Amino acid sequence: MAVLLEVKNLKTQFYTDRGLVKAVDGVSYHIDEKETIAIVGESGCGKSVSQLSIMQLIQSPPGKIVDGTILFEGRDLLEYEANGDEMRSIRGGKIAIVFQEPMTSLNPVLTLERQMTESLKIHLGMEKEEARTRASELLSAVGIPDAEKRIDDYPHQYSGGMRQRVMIAMALSCNPKILIADEPTTALDVTTQAQLLELMTDMVARFKASLVIVTHNLGVVARYAQRLYVMYAGRIVESGTSKEIFGTPRHPYTIALLACVPRLDEEDDRKLVPITGMPPNLINMAPVCAFLPRCPYSTEKCRQEPWPDLRKLDGDGQHYVSCYVDT
Repeated sequence: MAVLLEVKNLKTQFYTDRGLVKAVDGVSYHIDEKETIAIVGESGCGKSVSQLSIMQLIQSPPGKIVDGTILFEGRDLLEYEANGDEMRSIRGGKIAIVFQEPMTSLNPVLTLERQMTESLKIHLGMEKEEARTRASELLSAVGIPDAEKRIDDYPHQYSGGMRQRVMIAMALSCNPKILIADEPTTALDVTTQAQLLELMTDMVARFKASLVIVTHNLGVVARYAQRLYVMYAGRIVESGTSKEIFGTPRHPYTIALLACVPRLDEEDDRKLVPITGMPPNLINMAPVCAFLPRCPYSTEKCRQEPWPDLRKLDGDGQHYVSCYVDT
């Protein structure tokens, strides 16, 4: 399958009064056509910043993309000016993003019709009535009842789940090739989470797009993602197919994450094991593995050597891990 987007050695840093924050520190991954991948990790590990870097939405100052390439359709997106015409045509037109809090993403003083038709006019050149019809059709497709009338409502007239449905409709309105879902179900109840994930995967399949699910919850993506990237402290520490990651996790952090997830196929009295300690402070970090203070498998080599690069595990699979220890 053809590679649609390839990120190589991406580094995004924030310059603060307290020191340098390496929010994304040498991240590399790829997305194939019509594929669903997941980027998983704790809050503050760099998941969202890596996706905002792709869209060139890093606020500067204090943030800056200092290295790397982001290849999309044969061009490096970092060669474009952040606010130039080329990058604006990519955002929404070819790569779209659904943010985790729809109430802050939707303008509270504008109707949905005004907000949804804007990108259709800009990217697809539609006239007002054609754009309104298209927007109404999309609202119906994501399960908004009586869409032709409700398109004139304001965001506060919708529930949280319905606002997130609106955001999915807006993101897919211009037929993008990649949809990035950044913690799309964080503030929703479990039932609504499942409905939205099913809706999102169905819509992506209908539009023949690729999907990137950014989440802290491994359980959310077990059913949907073909491949997983596990991030910790700005780096990818393990990657592979869903079968490889869930079946034979190899990095201590991935093992710890899975131990926190309830499973229906295990004994009723199984206890969930929390990860001890706290996530690291990313300001002026030591060069050793950032998971070292929380790792039950650490050795003297871990305390002396630099944080290891990803290495491919034996076999014919796609399983990579950044660890000295064979867990």
